[in-house]
Amino acid sequence: MTTRHLLLSLLLPIFALACCGPVADPVTNPNKATIPIKQPDSGNQPPANEQPNANTMTETPETPTATSKHEVATLGNGCFWCTEAVLEQLNGVLDVESGYSGGIIDNPTYKQICSGTTEHAEVVKVTFDPAVISYESLLDWFFRSHDPTTLNRQGNDVGTQYRSVIFFHSEQQQQTALALMEKIANNWEDPIVTEVVPIVKFWPAEAYHQDYFRNNQNQGYCRIVIKTKLSKLGLDDAPKK
Repeated sequence: MTTRHLLLSLLLPIFALACCGPVADPVTNPNKATIPIKQPDSGNQPPANEQPNANTMTETPETPTATSKHEVATLGNGCFWCTEAVLEQLNGVLDVESGYSGGIIDNPTYKQICSGTTEHAEVVKVTFDPAVISYESLLDWFFRSHDPTTLNRQGNDVGTQYRSVIFFHSEQQQQTALALMEKIANNWEDPIVTEVVPIVKFWPAEAYHQDYFRNNQNQGYCRIVIKTKLSKLGLDDAPKK
């Protein structure tokens, strides 16, 4: 049983499906104006009747080119419910899909991912318009919404499935990510441990994970945790249509 599941058994029933926790207040660094917000996480218990993922594999997204109208980014920074809720609020983001990447088995289920044995990370596949939001700006929000210095952990969520990772789709994305990490490194006392690795197969998560915040407005976790996170990041707490 993961820390997330153990904590959930002690919490209120409304958190029975929660998968990450509230955002901590920013920490002030005398050498920087603001430290990106750190993101503790709470737990999530998959439904008892969860069946193997029936989704077929999503092929590796097309490598962006200079003439592409849209680009794709694949990012993991802990619980994908929170990541999705943050990034889908950004102007220029056209679609966010929760899923799994970086593992050793095909078509994994959420239950398998939670075991920490498949080597997958919880990720989101983001389709965006680079004319409206740049890849660097997207990564800036990515780093602001989690703690990239905790190895295989976000708050109480512990395991390789919660690692901070950027799956790049082109050499340009790789270089942009590395340059930004060097630029913001001094924002934290500890070194950034975010992985920057080539994209591999992306597997869509089960249907109930998709648009979780948008589809579960009355769920306690969404009301208390995700809306609080969005507020602290200065984002609208109403999900986009």
